[in-house]
Amino acid sequence: MSKINSNILHRYKIIVQYDGSSFSGWQLQKNKKTVQGDIENALGIISGSKDRIAVHGAGRTDSGVHAYGQVAHFDLDTNLTSVDLSNAINSNTSKDCRIMSIEKVDSDFESRFDATKRRYRYQVYLGSSLLYRNQAWLINDIEIKILEEISQMIIGEHDFLSFSKYRPAQKNTNSIIYESVWKKKDKMLFYEILGNRFLHHMVRYLVGTMVQVSRGLYPKEKFSSLLHQPKKNVQIHRAPASGLILLKVEYDKY
Repeated sequence: MSKINSNILHRYKIIVQYDGSSFSGWQLQKNKKTVQGDIENALGIISGSKDRIAVHGAGRTDSGVHAYGQVAHFDLDTNLTSVDLSNAINSNTSKDCRIMSIEKVDSDFESRFDATKRRYRYQVYLGSSLLYRNQAWLINDIEIKILEEISQMIIGEHDFLSFSKYRPAQKNTNSIIYESVWKKKDKMLFYEILGNRFLHHMVRYLVGTMVQVSRGLYPKEKFSSLLHQPKKNVQIHRAPASGLILLKVEYDKY
């Protein structure tokens, strides 16, 4: 690693893919395996530095949630090419985490605050499956037409207080949803949602409640009411983490 020290601090943007099944979420937690910790540990090995090299993610996915296109950034003093740096990181992370791309960016780039849109996918498998048990919510019966209908209610700007984990310190609970659609392929249902921001557990609460409506276990009128008359700490169903995937984070500049 003779090319590490260049005395110039570069900011790098990375796109990360990971299987969340073996992680306790993205964010650092004491004595727990996290994606952020996995990458920071790899950077520490590569740099040989005893100081923490902080990795900042665009979103903090929960335990069990996956990512196809998580974005993060970090600052590093190195002369390694982007290809060599990517290979070095991947050689020192677990098999469930992979850097898919890396590039130098301006020093003021912020993976979280510069993001303009985020796209999530939720997967529901109709029936039992050993293969998809950690990548989908396994359900026996569901009505796709009802799901398609109520998913359209979500499009636009709404206060999603009812569909999130309540946090007293969070004052703004509004989000703008640009796309909200269910698709079916064989036994797999895919729900994709594109928005400017997402609250904690928001997608999982939306999916869980939509599924309950489609199965006749929750009134459609109440679902609509929660969108237009938001309330905190509502007792609604939260879909399992296993089916959720952060697909893509979008930026105006990058």
